Amino acid sequence: MQFADRHYSMDLASHMAVCDANYLRLVKLFPALRDGSEDLFEVTVAGRGAEVVIEVLQRSPYTSLVRVRQLPDAPWGINPGFTVRLYHDARSAEVVEYQGARHFKAVYEYPNRVMRQRDEKAQVNRLLGEYLSYCLRNGATAEAETGKAPAA
Repeated sequence: MQFADRHYSMDLASHMAVCDANYLRLVKLFPALRDGSEDLFEVTVAGRGAEVVIEVLQRSPYTSLVRVRQLPDAPWGINPGFTVRLYHDARSAEVVEYQGARHFKAVYEYPNRVMRQRDEKAQVNRLLGEYLSYCLRNGATAEAETGKAPAA
């Protein structure tokens, strides 16, 4: 069986742009990321309210590891669940785990044993970007609902 694109290679500049934009989105959704341990906000999904939790799992001077998840489970399936490494010095964020799958390679041969797409790593980072953008457009923090501004 022949595949049209045998020599796929990752577009590194595009991938880094996605990761850099994801860092900015996460900081916007969780302004106290460097000091706080968890933040949550509500988002409307298919006309129903859900809660998005951003939880810091690890923190070091130059990186943080956060989990982004949505509760309760959606009636149509599993909610998004990302673990993301944030590189504060580079202002970039990269998905390191999605729905239990981890250690994404930049490029996969196709077909492969677990049937990952050739650009699986790029896809999960784009998905995180789309999800965070959706949250920014459709989410409401507790401060926004009560009219109280977050402490500076």
